[in-house]
Amino acid sequence: MEENLYKKLKSVGASNLVFGILIILFGIGAGVMMIINGARLLAHRSDSLF
Repeated sequence: MEENLYKKLKSVGASNLVFGILIILFGIGAGVMMIINGARLLAHRSDSLF
């Protein structure tokens, strides 16, 4: 019984670790894209009609 519990906890821990790494990578990627798009907007701000 306890061995089965340890196996389940091990797989859940591994999946949580992988999920956390994916979330961190997605956050970094989204941040880089926001910085790039902001730089583009600042570079072309004289073209806006506001």
